[in-house]
Amino acid sequence: MRSEYCLGISGKVRRRPEGTANPGIRSGEVEVLADEVEVLNPSATPPFQIDEENLSETVRLTHRVLDLRRPQMQRNLMLRYRVAMAARRYLDEQGFIDIETPMLTKSTPEGARDYLVPSRLHDGMFYALPQSPQLFKQLLMVAGFDRYYQITKCFRDEDLRADRQPEFTQIDCETSFLTEEQIRAIFEGMIRTVFKQAIGVELPDPFPVMRYEEAMRDYGSDKPDLRVPLKFTELTDLMKSVDFKVFRSAAELKDGRVAALRIPNGGTLTRKEIDDYTQFVAIYGAKGLAYIKVNDASKPNEEGLQSPIVKFLPPEVLKAILERTGAQNGDLIFFGADRAKIVNDSLGALRVKIGHEKGYAEQGWRPLWVVDFPMFEYDEEEQRWVAMHHPFTSPKDGHEDFLATDPSKALAKAYDMVLNGWEIGGGSVRIHREDVQSKVFRALGIGEEEARAKFGFLLDALRYGAPPHGGIAFGLDRIVTMMAGAESIRDVIAFPKTQRGQCLLTHAPSPVDEKQLRELHIRLRNPPKKD
Repeated sequence: MRSEYCLGISGKVRRRPEGTANPGIRSGEVEVLADEVEVLNPSATPPFQIDEENLSETVRLTHRVLDLRRPQMQRNLMLRYRVAMAARRYLDEQGFIDIETPMLTKSTPEGARDYLVPSRLHDGMFYALPQSPQLFKQLLMVAGFDRYYQITKCFRDEDLRADRQPEFTQIDCETSFLTEEQIRAIFEGMIRTVFKQAIGVELPDPFPVMRYEEAMRDYGSDKPDLRVPLKFTELTDLMKSVDFKVFRSAAELKDGRVAALRIPNGGTLTRKEIDDYTQFVAIYGAKGLAYIKVNDASKPNEEGLQSPIVKFLPPEVLKAILERTGAQNGDLIFFGADRAKIVNDSLGALRVKIGHEKGYAEQGWRPLWVVDFPMFEYDEEEQRWVAMHHPFTSPKDGHEDFLATDPSKALAKAYDMVLNGWEIGGGSVRIHREDVQSKVFRALGIGEEEARAKFGFLLDALRYGAPPHGGIAFGLDRIVTMMAGAESIRDVIAFPKTQRGQCLLTHAPSPVDEKQLRELHIRLRNPPKKD
């Protein structure tokens, strides 16, 4: 018998003899006194030891069947099962029913790219794999199933990113006749129950609620990690009058921002560390990282402050910076000055990085609801408004008129659940009236003909007494990854794809033969590239 042989053993289960018990393993109190041992199937020599820890991900995914035998992977997938079952039990108790929606549906590209599936029976026609069951669950509400859920696969043909999968799993939910606050209460209760039952963690009750505007102002992110207490300080207004061109030009931009991030006792950072952080924020588009070390806060000038930029800022501005940030002796202040998005992305990422690297982050679980998102954001490349969430999200009460007059002012009945800096769920109250849905399409530059072609079935359904409804979808992969403390969502998915969207086990995607292509009425412009 050798490693990984499959055995059949029969005998007597008994307590281990005194002195041989091992409390460190589950079977440490018992043993089998074997009468018969049969080799059911021998094993080839495995490419790695099952208890080996420092394996490359390529090796693990190529030999995924063996990788899944490892105790950590067994624990991860059992945890995933417990999470799914806890969610199902909770939703069942709340009166939700599980309804399947189609995997082959209509392509309505309004976000990520669809995965397209050619039809053999309908020449030149295509299905799409669903990015979300969004439209079908709304139709189920119109059909009178007022509490729906589904744990389902979704597909997005996105550009390749580190921790994304082309197929992923959602806990997808929808309900009718409830307000935004009532919907949030139900699903906050679900997440609290799932964490308690799956890993024994008691989450706060209730979760704090933060407006999108506040999250972006203080943290530069709509999914702030509240374990890190560091916050931004707004300086845009202060910098419109200074001679220092880097700050003034950013402050004068229509969408510009100048913000500060105070690092308590950050004066101990070395020049090399500051240079490393400068390289880090460059990933997010920042052109540099200005800073001031506070040696003596009582002297807001070159005598009390240490920085290459101090000589460019008048004493009254330096004094105001110290007052607004609350900086004390020994602190360091970092600055971001650029378009607001670049400042938010770069300084927000720096806040989290420093917070965890330098010991400012607290331990534990810090959930949060982020609410009052803008309905739209402006796409400079396409020169039009696009939906921040999706085009079926309802405007806040009193904001409907903005759809035609000023889309930038329209806020949405949208809400995201955030946990430790990860968005684990997102949802909204939906538009349930055809006239309002048509107004949103017009604001998005979707004409009547295009709207009918893409969404006519939804617009028609809304005309037949559609009830007010809303819902949410949770990322099951993400939730389990956080609970397991795993490094990647690939560690909680049985057969994941790589960062390049490939399955190393089955070698998908792969070429198909010419006969299959002919049946599907497809001719390739370019032959497939060999890896």
